[in-house]
Amino acid sequence: MNSQYKIAVIGLGYVGLPLARLFATKFPVVGFDINQSRIQELNQGNDYTLEVEEEILKSVLVGQNPISTNQNGLFCSANLDDIKDANIYIVTVPTPVDKNNRPDLTPLYKSSETVGKVLTKGDIVIYESTVYPGVTEEECIPVLERVSGLKFNQDFYAGYSPERINPGDKEHTVDKILKVTSGSTKEIGKIVDELYKSVITAGTHLAPSIKVAEAAKVIENSQRDINIAFINELSKIFSLMDIDTNEVLEAAGTKWNFLPFKPGLVGGHCIGVDPFYLAQKAQEIGYYSELILAARRLNDSMGAFVASQVIKLMIKNDIKIKDARILNLGITFKENCPDIRNSKAIDVIEGLKEYGSKVTTYDPWANPDEVKLAYNIDFTNNIETLNEKFDAIVLTVAHQEFLTLDLNEFLKSDGIIYDVKGVLSLDLVDKRL
Repeated sequence: MNSQYKIAVIGLGYVGLPLARLFATKFPVVGFDINQSRIQELNQGNDYTLEVEEEILKSVLVGQNPISTNQNGLFCSANLDDIKDANIYIVTVPTPVDKNNRPDLTPLYKSSETVGKVLTKGDIVIYESTVYPGVTEEECIPVLERVSGLKFNQDFYAGYSPERINPGDKEHTVDKILKVTSGSTKEIGKIVDELYKSVITAGTHLAPSIKVAEAAKVIENSQRDINIAFINELSKIFSLMDIDTNEVLEAAGTKWNFLPFKPGLVGGHCIGVDPFYLAQKAQEIGYYSELILAARRLNDSMGAFVASQVIKLMIKNDIKIKDARILNLGITFKENCPDIRNSKAIDVIEGLKEYGSKVTTYDPWANPDEVKLAYNIDFTNNIETLNEKFDAIVLTVAHQEFLTLDLNEFLKSDGIIYDVKGVLSLDLVDKRL
């Protein structure tokens, strides 16, 4: 493997920063992001995503001056000139969907244009963003060729190695998750594989083509989405039968090959989004996906379902719904993580509001400015501001802080507690999903 690699990581979010930090232990790395405030924050050793601890980040930072090709470490920059002498470009930008749940490749197009401006002969561009099969070679490569004026697989090459980051997970960090790799030629595939193998202690799997690697990634999340949808449908059925879904799953789980999925809100930037990419591609080639889209519809319906269950429980307890005060615990898309992207807790909140209730959300992990910009709800991350009693408490995110709260301190004497995550003591809650 070429010891003179200089790596540029494009996009320093939940995926890009941990990867850049890891590669910086072995190579000179420039982390590039168009968000200048993000760059300033990182160069001071602070990561608001909490994916990389301050001490670990500072251990690889090289300071405010651009990094040289013979110096390992990480330099973060928003200046295009600082990545022009890299020879490995790794693109880690998000791949969202639009309001109609159609793939939005804008971030990929723009990042490809950025790389194309500095691309030179012999360079390799590796994409990590989750996409449907064909995006790298059919969508991104033409942009690189157009902007750079270079010829694909002659002047420059490509690879694809899908991210498998689990935000907030301190056990399964990027180096401990087996990495799928691929290249635009067999030789480039081996180079990409060796590059990742040099830092990924869990090992790598070299796929035979870029499209195979793209497909492998997108079905990972689609598979989880479908399995969770089945359990969510069961929770709706068992709710009508007045049976506790979690107790059913506990009993069924005694069989060795029963899959341990649980009901819940399916959000975030991966499972709640990626299946649409595969379904869209399938439709383009003449196949309408029934199972994938049915699972998406069912999982997207769970927020409204939870809201209706809470309201029914309040009515059963003779609690007036109009102007009722409800405390929602959690706005991030998962526990012990500040990521609020595509959080389905907002569906519960909006559902409760539609019944005329007033909802206050408390989440110690979320950033107030981000929450206001994204959702514009009544929100606090300071428990001291919760100085009233509520008619109902709904736990939508299983943050560790919530598990030790004395919820009765915030609940009226006739109030109810609904546990979406099934993590609270049974003698404390009135119902759980």
